[in-house]
Amino acid sequence: MARTAGPAGRGHGRRRGGRRPPALRRMLRETACTVAVVADEAGFARMRGYRSFRFTDHPEYLRHVEAHLRALTAHGGHTGVVLLDPGDYADYCAEFRLDPDSAESRARYTAETAHRGAAVRYRGQRIGRLIPGLLAEHDRQLAWESASAELAGAGLCAGCGRSRAVCLFDHATRVLTAAVGSAGPGLHHAVCTVLHGEEPLTAALHAEVPEEGAPLVPDRHALVFCTVLAAGLASSAAGGLVLRSGPVPGTGPGRETVRGWSLTRGRLRALSEAEVFAAYCTDPQTGEPVPPEAGVVHRPGTGLPPYPCG
Repeated sequence: MARTAGPAGRGHGRRRGGRRPPALRRMLRETACTVAVVADEAGFARMRGYRSFRFTDHPEYLRHVEAHLRALTAHGGHTGVVLLDPGDYADYCAEFRLDPDSAESRARYTAETAHRGAAVRYRGQRIGRLIPGLLAEHDRQLAWESASAELAGAGLCAGCGRSRAVCLFDHATRVLTAAVGSAGPGLHHAVCTVLHGEEPLTAALHAEVPEEGAPLVPDRHALVFCTVLAAGLASSAAGGLVLRSGPVPGTGPGRETVRGWSLTRGRLRALSEAEVFAAYCTDPQTGEPVPPEAGVVHRPGTGLPPYPCG
């Protein structure tokens, strides 16, 4: 079973003066709920333009949402949270000819947003901890959709005749595996940036390489990261790949190491140690030098596998 609940939702099925019957409690544990949250003041102010959105104070609204999430989770079912982006919501209503000043339209938007894969599981965390992860997941979803659209027009691979998007994604997967694996055991934070269009495409992920065994990377994060990298390889856009590595958890303090590769005309080139240092010690907005971080070592990018199709 699945249902979509707004932040002002009420409990269902409670008998007056009594507890829920066992059969209903079992059904609630099998119910999936999704709640949409307006994360910031600016978005909240825009949503207040709808008469059916009956909240007037953003902090109080967030407290109400948190209480609603806790009530839903108390039933034992699955509760997800998505971002209610007012601009995206208005576009959605215009596309499907829905009245935006309607609780039903917001419920439909919530369900569609969750279906796209942009939901975060609610596990009882405070709303202040939930929102940063929710915003990150929203950005991740937008990056994946933009990169997927870019790859959709990539055509056929000149080397093997297959879909070029598939070849480039496979190659991006090998590149990520090689970059993380060559850095050795530890915690690694990888960032891929493609300067495409008005807004750059960016994807980031955390990976752990244990002393023994394969690297541990969240599947969804790896999917988005490799899609963005593949989109960069498919285009002539500039960009880069940065890998920041720390020690294995539980082995004590240690230095962090930074490596980098530049993306130019569909090819990745390992940066030298001096180039990595210059990139990290230059203000990207002013171009002025900035002091290096204490405890950070700059290293050249390692060799990456070549594109197999030539």
